[in-house]
Amino acid sequence: MTRPHPKSFHIKSFGCQMNVYDGDRMGELLTSEGMVAVGSDDADLVVLNTCHIRERAVHRVYSEIGTLKREDGTRPMIAVAGCVAQAEGAEVAKRARDVDVVVGPQAYHRLPELVAAARGGKAVIDTEMPALSKFGALPARTKGQRTSAFLTVQEGCDKFCTYCVVPYTRGAEVSRSFDAIMDEARALIDGGAREITLLGQNVNAWGHDGVGLDGLAIALDKLPGLSRIRYMTSHPNDMTQGLIDAHRDVEKLMPFLHLPVQSGSDRILKAMNRSHSHDSYLRLLDRVRIARPDIALSGDFIVGFPGETDADFEDTLTLVAEVGYAQAFSFTYSPRPGTPAATMGAQIPKAVMDERLQRLQAVINEQQHAFNIASIGTRTTILIERAGKLPGQMLGKSPWLQSVHVVHPELTAGDLIEVDIVAAGPNSVTGTSPDTRKAA
Repeated sequence: MTRPHPKSFHIKSFGCQMNVYDGDRMGELLTSEGMVAVGSDDADLVVLNTCHIRERAVHRVYSEIGTLKREDGTRPMIAVAGCVAQAEGAEVAKRARDVDVVVGPQAYHRLPELVAAARGGKAVIDTEMPALSKFGALPARTKGQRTSAFLTVQEGCDKFCTYCVVPYTRGAEVSRSFDAIMDEARALIDGGAREITLLGQNVNAWGHDGVGLDGLAIALDKLPGLSRIRYMTSHPNDMTQGLIDAHRDVEKLMPFLHLPVQSGSDRILKAMNRSHSHDSYLRLLDRVRIARPDIALSGDFIVGFPGETDADFEDTLTLVAEVGYAQAFSFTYSPRPGTPAATMGAQIPKAVMDERLQRLQAVINEQQHAFNIASIGTRTTILIERAGKLPGQMLGKSPWLQSVHVVHPELTAGDLIEVDIVAAGPNSVTGTSPDTRKAA
């Protein structure tokens, strides 16, 4: 039986910021086809935009599919997009027979035609990986974007870290053109964005016609209406001196750097196929701090990589103590099918991984709290993003990506206002306005 063409949709994105960006773009694409965004309970089409980085994320997707069946026995059309779709392909439709469309992250510009083809009752699958053709096929950015917007400039990875599925789900490193990025940035600003975060699996590997990420930041810095520039996620191997200098010279480039290290053990870094060492990572951060002494540092850590000994883990704790992170993300190792690490010997027992993770997170949380406490008594400018939970409260971000709560009678999303930091918690700080006038 042929299903009616869906008139409404709901997109649920899992995982990284690039998935949030992709979800926004799919929403704009479906809207351009005349469909209306609604809640999942009312949608004719539900798109699950998936993440494949960790096993738990994959299980969550299949669990989510099961919840979409409604009390009257009906269900919406279901599309599984993103990295799980790319990695598992037809297996998704076999494992979850309610799925109508399986579309990878490089083919989602074809989503409307795939949905149309699936109306006949047979699952339709597209996991082709043409080099960035989707961006040219997507509609122009629309009004009503977020105050802080994501903009993908680079996709894929050539590093082949032994634990990572990205080269297999997103493909080789490819950079979008300078002109296309600048056009999209202008559209985001016209739609209300005051801050743009440039995204890529290895965003600092972006380059086009001899221009690197530092040159792109310099060009974006000149755009009227844009107040802040950020980028993530970076690889130490691609942190050029030009980009380091941009943190000193480009006014709108925020003093925040997310630079994953993954481990403090040289032996484990080599097994991960990471191109840096414990000491080279620290030397790189020294160069960054010389250029921008007030920079806030963030990172990623994997605990329990195959063969990790107590001594290896202690090396990670030592590195964390030496760096002093403003924030960081830590995870237990999760074997991903098809990656070299999944078949390595000496897999670490879950209980050992969990105990190490708790110890690492305790140190990271302590450092984050200390960073927030150190900001008490300072005055800074925050970008208001949304209303807080308390009456009259608004939530903004400091240049160092701290969440800042402030009570102000006239603030709206997109305002930039000076505040004095008066209190600090583990995950946020509190500011007061020196006066009741909104900053320009």
